[in-house]
Amino acid sequence: MKRLLRFLLYLVGFILVFAIGGLSWLYISSIIRSNKNMALLGSEAPVLKIDNQTYRDLNKNGKLDVYEDPRQSTEDRVDDLLRQMNLEEKAGIMFFTWTFMGDNGELGEKASAFNPMSLNFESNSTLVVKKHMNYLNMMQGDKAADMLTWNNNVQKLAERTRLGIPVTIGTDPRHGLSNAPFGSSIYTSYFSKWCSYPGFAAIDDTLLMREFGDIARQEYTAVGFRLAVSPMADLATEPRWWRVNGTFGEDAELASRMTKAYILGFQGDSLNHRSVACIAKHFSGGGPQEDGIDSHFPPGRQAYPGNNFNYHLIPFEKGVFPANASEIMPYYGIPVGQTSEDVGFGLNKDIITGLLRNKYHYEGIVCTDFGLVSDVGIFGITLKPAAAHGAEKLTEIEKVKKIIDAGCDLFGGESKPELVIELVKSGQINEARIDSSVRRILREKFKLGLFDNPYISEKNLSIPGNEKFMEKGRESQRRSLVLLKNENNILPLKAGTKIYLQGFEKTESDTYKGLITSIKEADVIILKLQTPYDSKTARYLVEKLFHQGNLEFPEKEKNEILDLIRSKPTITVMSLERPAVFPEINAQSKAVIADFSSQDEIILDLIFGQFKPTGKLPFELPSSMQAVLNQKEDLPYDSKDPLYKFGFGMTYK
Repeated sequence: MKRLLRFLLYLVGFILVFAIGGLSWLYISSIIRSNKNMALLGSEAPVLKIDNQTYRDLNKNGKLDVYEDPRQSTEDRVDDLLRQMNLEEKAGIMFFTWTFMGDNGELGEKASAFNPMSLNFESNSTLVVKKHMNYLNMMQGDKAADMLTWNNNVQKLAERTRLGIPVTIGTDPRHGLSNAPFGSSIYTSYFSKWCSYPGFAAIDDTLLMREFGDIARQEYTAVGFRLAVSPMADLATEPRWWRVNGTFGEDAELASRMTKAYILGFQGDSLNHRSVACIAKHFSGGGPQEDGIDSHFPPGRQAYPGNNFNYHLIPFEKGVFPANASEIMPYYGIPVGQTSEDVGFGLNKDIITGLLRNKYHYEGIVCTDFGLVSDVGIFGITLKPAAAHGAEKLTEIEKVKKIIDAGCDLFGGESKPELVIELVKSGQINEARIDSSVRRILREKFKLGLFDNPYISEKNLSIPGNEKFMEKGRESQRRSLVLLKNENNILPLKAGTKIYLQGFEKTESDTYKGLITSIKEADVIILKLQTPYDSKTARYLVEKLFHQGNLEFPEKEKNEILDLIRSKPTITVMSLERPAVFPEINAQSKAVIADFSSQDEIILDLIFGQFKPTGKLPFELPSSMQAVLNQKEDLPYDSKDPLYKFGFGMTYK
């Protein structure tokens, strides 16, 4: 026994020494790399004064070039800069990947065990200085002041490069609550809090949708975000799909209205220095996931058993294109049987060049979804394999060539411009083809005004999360709630009703009047449930975070819920990140409310009649899992005898 304990102590000690040594080496090597990168930089851009106006001399040549002059046309500025760029700079501008920031908004340079992102993502200087990249996706930002500081720091870094090309900072959605499901929103405490995207569809108000976009635009630009990796124009025709919570439901006309209003709110009627550019996704519609399995992972197939491919184009035809979305992102999946080659959208020339470019004459940037070329991993563990579905056997450089040949401009989630350089130098890709992509990318940067002034004033810190914006967010939460059942008009509850809460956040609901801690003493139970999901089939670590698959509660859990409901009159609040299957729970509940990411106190205000419900379901709620299995992935509202139909919603008498 003593020998075993001694061995275990030695083993633990060895692991600790190895881990500490490894982290120390990462820390030291990151500093060495950063110093080497910084040594490649030139000076900050001198200021030129001409006719009492000041201009930045970005290429430091002592004169005002056309691309540095905001008085010149966008096309002339693009032409001038493109002529001055070398192949390495052109290749670098075609890559858009994740990055990280250091403490207090410092540049992300040093590896740190306290900042997991620094262990897997390349430093800011490696991306901007060494690789000439200037599209960065930021997933951090706990403090507005830190985000603002980091933006200014990384823009100063870019200013010191040879041509001073500014950085476009992008982000995934950030306006959800702290309990938003993985992948739907990056919680950002200092931004206003709004309902989910299906919640906006439940409201069906294009004016509110556009107002959200305008408010989000102001909050984004206040801290440096100029590219929104949203909205999703996909349709939720497959209820098992993980990303239903990012859609505007299953109806194409409704989704078109919301998508158009969303983009106009962020971009305005035309892209300008006040805009946030949008990446509308996912062309040509990512909703019909085969068996509901998301194509972030193999096998990555989209099914069209209802021969309904064109239905999924409608939100692009009526929403994305009329709103002039600056960028479009194709999804990962293979549109099985729809094109001449069964490969994923981002590698599919029939989709990108044939359909998007030639049929729809789209001239904006096409950015691939993240991670088509390289596996995502850490310490040798694959978190997500490269999603080049149908082209898995290709090498990385062959994938890059296929993506360029398909017609894409920007590589999402990748940082390997050396592969583009090699393709051009080896004669496999013509540099003129690269120029066509770079031209589109530069055009966006010029329209956004980044070349003229990418820096942010601290005065902007009063914008995010101001009370006016917060109240509009609460309005969306109130209006998105859907009353599905109200037996004997139990709702609204009368003041003084003793309630027992289960499934609610204590920090939001523990001060509500009438709340007690004993079920026996309660008049009514208010039960909050989440849409079930199944993570048992996940093969990769990241995949375990995806809420997909089964939509009904496991038998044991369901019986426990039913026992609780039968003990007292119960109002069930179903938080629908995807359509849930809950017929028995619905039957036993006295009232049922569909929640699309509303704060607990707002839900309780509805229950006690502080306002009336007005929302309508943006998708069907199936009556059984068998009905779900019998549905066709590409068809809307085709569930047999749904528990609640699309568009259903009640109000108080």
